[in-house]
Amino acid sequence: MSNHGNELHFGGFLTPAAGRPEQVVALAKLCEQAGLDLVTFQDHPYQPGFLDTWTLMSFVAAATSRIRLAGNVLNLPLRQPVVLARSVASLDLLTGGRVELGLGAGAFWEAIEAAGGRRLSPGQAVDALDEAIRVIREVWDTDRRGMVRVAGEHYRVVGAKRGPAPAHPVEVWVGAYKPRMLRLVGRAADGWLPSLAYLPKGPADLPALNALVDEGAEAAGRDPGTVRRLLNVNGTFTRSATGFLEGPPEQWVEELAGLALDHGISTFVLGSDEPRAIQLFGQEVAPAVRELVAAERTAPGSRARAVQEERTAVEAGGSTGLAVTPTPDPGVRLSARRLWDESTRPAPPPPPAGQVYTAHGQAAGQHLVDVHDHLRQELGQVRDLLEQVRRGAVSAGAARAGLHEMTMRQNNWTLGAYCAAYCAVVTQHHGLEDNSIFPHLRRADAGLGPVLDRLAEEHVVIHEVVEGVDRALVNLIRQPGEFTELQEAVDLLTDTLLSHLSWEERVIVEPLARYGFYAGQV
Repeated sequence: MSNHGNELHFGGFLTPAAGRPEQVVALAKLCEQAGLDLVTFQDHPYQPGFLDTWTLMSFVAAATSRIRLAGNVLNLPLRQPVVLARSVASLDLLTGGRVELGLGAGAFWEAIEAAGGRRLSPGQAVDALDEAIRVIREVWDTDRRGMVRVAGEHYRVVGAKRGPAPAHPVEVWVGAYKPRMLRLVGRAADGWLPSLAYLPKGPADLPALNALVDEGAEAAGRDPGTVRRLLNVNGTFTRSATGFLEGPPEQWVEELAGLALDHGISTFVLGSDEPRAIQLFGQEVAPAVRELVAAERTAPGSRARAVQEERTAVEAGGSTGLAVTPTPDPGVRLSARRLWDESTRPAPPPPPAGQVYTAHGQAAGQHLVDVHDHLRQELGQVRDLLEQVRRGAVSAGAARAGLHEMTMRQNNWTLGAYCAAYCAVVTQHHGLEDNSIFPHLRRADAGLGPVLDRLAEEHVVIHEVVEGVDRALVNLIRQPGEFTELQEAVDLLTDTLLSHLSWEERVIVEPLARYGFYAGQV
């Protein structure tokens, strides 16, 4: 049985479309902005419609600062192992340790052969991958003396020099589905990276496949828990549930948490080129999955564990005070319109005297602030883009120094796409609160009812404001240069959203720290 205690990571799986290279890079940067840990790209060197994956990864590495990068997975038959090892190590050094190595034994053999690669049988492909991993690890192992010598049938290295070593211990992840390959993963790799869409029975196939990885690890004297279990996932965010990973964000949270807890999956990689899906996955789903899994791991249905945590916290001192600070309202209003009377907002009931907050509870309250802060940052970027487009109306292309000139329509499309994605995230965030978090808090404390009712009412108002931004964008496309309506709509969104986020934190951060996001969390 695989280890279910690994830290959770979340990533994106993007199409390296050569027709829109700037869009691929923008999506990769969006993955980083959305808080994802990893961005990956499929690798088909024989496909002229795709950018070269290694070149793309290098460019994206220079355009980002935090997110890790990997091929998903690199096509080994067309990438020589010694050169690949040095390429990975070089980019890892240049990025300060942000590169992982996803490897595949090969597929589409006619295309590989047409591009100069060797056609291999399934058994030969497994053997070649085994040899390649040995070569790559030998090149990276600069602590050993002597040259690299691997007398393989498919890869013979007869005296290559070692190095450079990567900046960090690069993990080798292998895409595998068949028994021999799965045992190889357990024996020689650091992670197993399948795609859920390729499993005939979906999640029901995972136990048997996991067992083969475990078998390979144990036969090699390795702890199966050291082999990371990754999973490429696909799905659609919709209002109502229609199937596995086909539904609202809260459904995704429950289903991905189940995969982590039941099957040991510790890295989820979303296959999507849709900005809205990427943002929802990074900003809404990933944090909630981490929280739910952490709660289940530490207190699977046991209130006694939470009580013990509270007792320990009290003994350590300083735990009776709330350590989460709501972000204050800036107090500046840009629009003359007022859509609600802030003086009529109800006050929440005070917390019980001597209330003790567990670490998980504090994290729940802090998470709301963190999500809101990200929305505030994104709102600032919307306003910046609006100003860039405004400048572009006077001097085409002035908003993007160093890039090709853009027409007004292109500038409007860029702003419109960004606003549409951002507004969708705001709407989805409020939907998650209305449909999941608020009912939980209402059940936990009936006194919060008036506060939760008012928050839900303000969500409706903000949704209408978002619709106003959409309408203004449409009108701007019809009448380029007429920015007044859009500016007023964005100003109104700024006023209402910042006011609402600040008040929401003031009234429910403490209840969240007391009750958590889900029943049984604290």
